[in-house]
Amino acid sequence: MTLTTPQTDIVERIRTKQARIGIIGLGYVGLPLAVEFARAGFDVTGFDVDAVKNTQINAGRSFIPDVPDADVTALVAAGRLRATADMSQLGEMDAIDICVPTPLRKTKDPDLSYIVKAVEAVAASLRPGQLVILESTTYPGTTEEVVQPMLEAGGLKAEVDFLLAFSPERVDPGNAQHTTRTIPKVVGGLGPASTQAACALYATSVERVIPVSSTRVAEMVKLLENTFRAVNIGLVNEIALMSNKMDINVWEVIDAAGTKPFGFMPFYPGPGLGGHCIPIDPFYLSWKARQSGFECRFIELAGQVNSAMPEYVVQRVSDALNSVKKPINGSRIHLFGVAYKKDVGDVRESPALDIIELLVRRGAEVTYTDPYVPTLSHGGHDLESVPFDRAIASPYDCAVVATDHRAFDYARIAALPLLVDTRNALKGFAQPSIFRL
Repeated sequence: MTLTTPQTDIVERIRTKQARIGIIGLGYVGLPLAVEFARAGFDVTGFDVDAVKNTQINAGRSFIPDVPDADVTALVAAGRLRATADMSQLGEMDAIDICVPTPLRKTKDPDLSYIVKAVEAVAASLRPGQLVILESTTYPGTTEEVVQPMLEAGGLKAEVDFLLAFSPERVDPGNAQHTTRTIPKVVGGLGPASTQAACALYATSVERVIPVSSTRVAEMVKLLENTFRAVNIGLVNEIALMSNKMDINVWEVIDAAGTKPFGFMPFYPGPGLGGHCIPIDPFYLSWKARQSGFECRFIELAGQVNSAMPEYVVQRVSDALNSVKKPINGSRIHLFGVAYKKDVGDVRESPALDIIELLVRRGAEVTYTDPYVPTLSHGGHDLESVPFDRAIASPYDCAVVATDHRAFDYARIAALPLLVDTRNALKGFAQPSIFRL
């Protein structure tokens, strides 16, 4: 295919590092991506409605643990990275990457409001030759059915006047081994020109780029990846419930099964799913499937099992308290960790939030310790993290390891009089006071 002049121009500007890059949404996905593009030599502007985030970035400070302050400071000082809430500047960008959240509504339907607002801002100043890429996780068809019509409403045509692609984010917060640079980037454009330009852009900052045939394929890739995890976690959570009934240590079972060099991949039970992807993405897929008249029974069953895990944790707390003849009502219960996974401060969809709410509803007095989450507001409850040393010395009726942060001293936690361990963080400790998932 012979590219038209605007398309040829964006590829050449990317090759020569003259392209100006705009990133909409400066969270766990957007900020690391902005830093990688700036580090590669591009002029990068981050766009976010949160003025506090913008101020921090412009002052050379990072609010994402995976992005060191030193990196932001150096790039801001070099004039290659800045942040703003002024969306009118999007018209000055050559390439625009949309990295906004895609939560679920209470009805478990997709909430595309953040995508819609971001695309509206892009459309307001869209000009010929621009490359627009959506990274936000969503259902197959979003780029063609939602984004493309909004951008074309002003008269410009995708794949002719401007380029449009989808590239699913694959960020794993807190993972130092697999980063934005090292995780392969899947890219699908509306057509060959869009795919070529988007691949050229990511190839400057990511070690491996994988082009696919369409935006729908790229959208489906992310949903498959996270649905795979959600279904397998649902399976192992059900095995954990079954093992408890049969008085079998599920953690020992998984460790032993994991020695098989083929045909088995270990997944681990836990208090429930959290984060911005795994608890949400399967619902995006099943919702879209229903629009096509297909019922995802297997996927939805896994979702039901995973969603019920916080209730099971509370039951284990009740079992632990019953062993010392105490009820949940009136008991002082302390959670170690409230983030959705270890060594991050993200509480989005964290099962600890549901555990807290369920315990409070049953009359418990709940506190928590989390070095990454200094304060917590949820369900009308405002809590502050209790320092670890003070938590260890406090007379709680029961403690719960809800998130296995490496910063915790588990030998000291294991010495507490009554514990529920939801993460197998106390592996190696065999006290009868420890109740495992």
